[in-house]
Amino acid sequence: MWGSKKKKSISILLMSMVLVLSACNSGGNSATPAADAPKTNESVKETGKFASKTSNSAASIQGGILNYGLASDTPFEGILNPTFYEGNPDANVMQFFYPPLFATDKNFDIIDGGGANIKLSNENKTVTVTINDKLNWTDGNPVTAEDYAFAFEVIGNKDYEGVRYDALMMNIVGMEDYHAGKAKTISGIKILNDKEVQIDFITATPSVKSGLWSYPLEKKVFGDMKIADMSASDPVRKNPVGYGAFKIKSMVTGESVEFEANKDYFLGAPKLDGVHLKVVNPNVLIESLKKGEVDYVDGFPVSLYDEKTNPTNVEFLGRQELAYSYLGFKLGKYDSAKGESVMNPNAKMANKSLRQAMGYAMNNAQVGAQLYKGLRTPATSLIIPAFTNYYDSSLAGYTYNPEKAKQLLDEAGYVDKDGDGLREDPKGQPLVINYAAMSGDPVSEPIAKFYMQNWKDVGLNVQLMNGRLQEFNSFYDNIKADNPDIDIFSAAWGTGSDIDPSGLYGRQAAFNYSRFTSEDADKFLKEGTSPEAFDIEFRKNAYKQWQQLMFEEAPVIPTLYRYELQAVNKRVKNLDISYDASYDTLAKVELSADKPVTQ
Repeated sequence: MWGSKKKKSISILLMSMVLVLSACNSGGNSATPAADAPKTNESVKETGKFASKTSNSAASIQGGILNYGLASDTPFEGILNPTFYEGNPDANVMQFFYPPLFATDKNFDIIDGGGANIKLSNENKTVTVTINDKLNWTDGNPVTAEDYAFAFEVIGNKDYEGVRYDALMMNIVGMEDYHAGKAKTISGIKILNDKEVQIDFITATPSVKSGLWSYPLEKKVFGDMKIADMSASDPVRKNPVGYGAFKIKSMVTGESVEFEANKDYFLGAPKLDGVHLKVVNPNVLIESLKKGEVDYVDGFPVSLYDEKTNPTNVEFLGRQELAYSYLGFKLGKYDSAKGESVMNPNAKMANKSLRQAMGYAMNNAQVGAQLYKGLRTPATSLIIPAFTNYYDSSLAGYTYNPEKAKQLLDEAGYVDKDGDGLREDPKGQPLVINYAAMSGDPVSEPIAKFYMQNWKDVGLNVQLMNGRLQEFNSFYDNIKADNPDIDIFSAAWGTGSDIDPSGLYGRQAAFNYSRFTSEDADKFLKEGTSPEAFDIEFRKNAYKQWQQLMFEEAPVIPTLYRYELQAVNKRVKNLDISYDASYDTLAKVELSADKPVTQ
């Protein structure tokens, strides 16, 4: 997204892996990395190959319409409200009309200059949020302190079925009593006046600086609704409002959105007259760019990038993505009554040696170097290199080592007892591992088969769930429901700007899809957001221990770090996708011609 700072939950969230068909083969182990591919995960961060800003310096036209292509083989779900959405395609739509309140710096900490500012006090246990006096909803109503407080009331309510009720929410004074129905209000949230809200936390945590909830919810629109009905309501699905640089003029849910300029945008009317968004299948994306049918593709599929055949009428921008791909293991279920994950000691994937072996069997280096042109690199930790203060560069990760994988399996009792080349479990029973993977590109199935062949090479029988890839929304419905037919799954996470990983891996996190829990993990995650963690060295140590624990236990194995590309028609000006771009970056975008440049 355009320099977006919002905390993404690509269950976020990111679409499935998309790779080049011709680079896959049945075994895949004989291929060698491309000669010019980055050699380490660090190199992706500093490739310098792509600019983060458009270079077009031609004279601007007045207004104009930008055509935005949402690359996807499925419709966007159309849950267009930050309180309720889960899929990244919906986030791509919302960026135009419902941005986060807060501006952030290159370290992802909140700074002044956005739709609201914050001030810490009371030994960092109190934050005061001050909303800009000029910030209005696109229906004309002012964005108020009551709207901001109302978002917390909805998310904290026991009837809320979304995934935003996380550890930072629980740390608000009075939130747990409110969530349990013991109190009608949240005692730690006080409306000081029309534009100021005070939030008191039980313990001070540095996550407030980067992870504070950043979206109000208009109370005049939602206040009389039952919370369980909100996500399916017309103000979310049919006629959503926001406070961004653009507003929705018309929409065909799942297919297209026509935005018009928000002339009352608090930082000044945008330069464009509007934005026309449409879903474009990756199969026809290159042709659409060449014809000028789309000006801008945010999240251009890296598998389609080829310097020899790239469209000449577009410019490619790039940045390290705040995301990673991973392999997850189903180790239990989410107990909604307790509001936490509960491990099953008898789960098929409960043996960590089996999990570790599967990690060592995966040839991620080949995937990244050959199939992603070096724009994906083997991941080593669940904290990405972009978080330079906390990423543990000493972790080797699960580098490709099939012999080590075989040794781990042998020692754990997973051996081939009937001579068919496939291992049985330690009890001598047939072992079939059911694998869920997403569709999203014509070559998604071949890459799933590539990994399956990697595992077969070490004697593991891995089969696709129901014999096919899963459509994006169905995939996550099954993952969230802990479908017993799933043993392992491939997906990706957008980390957002907050280093704290407890929202993805905490005991009470709904996004903790592996359902892994441990007292040590609880301890390290708690330390990482404790008052002591305002001391950066203390926080570094806490997260280093957590990274090492997760490497050892392997409930989730990171596979690839990601470098994201944006394809931009050469008539587009002033587009800046850097993470420290100005808060009103969308409003500054211009065009230098009435019609797109074509090839």
